Amino acid sequence: MNFNRASEKLQILADAAKYDVSCASSGGNRKNTNKGLGDSKANGICHSFTEDGRCVSLLKILLTNHCIYDCAFCVSRKSNDIQRAAFTVEEVVELTINFYRRNYIEGLFLSSGIFKNADYTMERLLRIVKKLRLEERFNGYIHLKTIPGASEELIQEAGLYADRMSINLEMPTEAGLKTVAPEKSHEDVKKPLHFVNQHIQAYNSDRKLILSTPKFVPAGQSTQMVVGATPESDLEIMATADQFYKAYNLKRVYYSGYVPIRQDSLLPSIGTPPPMIRENRLYQTDWLMRFYGFRVNEILDDTHPNLDPEIDPKLSWALRNLHLFPIDINTADYQLILRVPGIGVGSAKKIVAARQFGKLRTYQLQNLGIAYNRAKYFVRCADSPFASKDWQASQIRHFILSSSQNKRQSPQQLTLF
Repeated sequence: MNFNRASEKLQILADAAKYDVSCASSGGNRKNTNKGLGDSKANGICHSFTEDGRCVSLLKILLTNHCIYDCAFCVSRKSNDIQRAAFTVEEVVELTINFYRRNYIEGLFLSSGIFKNADYTMERLLRIVKKLRLEERFNGYIHLKTIPGASEELIQEAGLYADRMSINLEMPTEAGLKTVAPEKSHEDVKKPLHFVNQHIQAYNSDRKLILSTPKFVPAGQSTQMVVGATPESDLEIMATADQFYKAYNLKRVYYSGYVPIRQDSLLPSIGTPPPMIRENRLYQTDWLMRFYGFRVNEILDDTHPNLDPEIDPKLSWALRNLHLFPIDINTADYQLILRVPGIGVGSAKKIVAARQFGKLRTYQLQNLGIAYNRAKYFVRCADSPFASKDWQASQIRHFILSSSQNKRQSPQQLTLF
């Protein structure tokens, strides 16, 4: 391998891949056998993060930033005047193995622009993961982007070697996608997502009967939406995410704040900060839906179509539903305890377990690790000093925001890269 040329390609194609955020912990479980190289643990790969929270622990690159499409929001669109490059199959394999051996990375995140056509690109992605698994005996984590429009035969074979597969939804709504990428369609994404989901279910069913059945995308599949490029509300974004979670059994939906990269009347102007706070609120909402039992229309509706940037969505929901609070922490159902701001899944379980031994008092609740300064407005303990208070939502909001601002300076928008 020509290392100077490979280094130049790496600089170009790793930089182009930074807009892709679908690279979090996998949950993969690919064991090292027969003296192979590396392995993926069930609790996912190790991470390191940039100052703005981005994961950097994978070798995250594009196979190429050449692309036949001209999507207005994409840095790799064909009309953009940028340096272009393309790795060979052998170069990606060699880089991955060398980086892994030096403990630089825990795995590979491989995406690509589309050159020539979908099958031409997908076939090269397949050759890379196949070569890594079969020839290099690489057992590290591999997240592979599926190319929309690629043949099902190629996608199915790639699923036997990748831990996770994903395909970007791009914009949250079909109308938004048509505005900035008229050549693309959500249907082009739904078809491979459905295909992979069906095969995951089929392989899992077969494995119950035949132990030697190979793994197929064992860490599941995910998708990603760009946020802030088109004018969708948070309600529309989360409704789409909810639909895709249910229809395709996705492991994750990622929300990527749009970074203005060129002047275009269809898009936010250059200099507009990426919506990082909004992105964070969307992730919090996603978390509430997946782990706290919230439905989308409980957090967002036509009256409140966008998330409050100042307070998290759980607190926002609680302030709109004060008639449900305060709850008696000693008798309330687990699901209702989960809905108290400041109490997480772990804390809720500790509360339910601890109250078997007697009624909980304030100091005991604090010792369980909850954010008591936030939760105290919504719970009643055996000795709660707030039991007789009758705060209004605006007052509680003020108290909590004041308390938060006393602990740290006002939140500032971080730079993305």
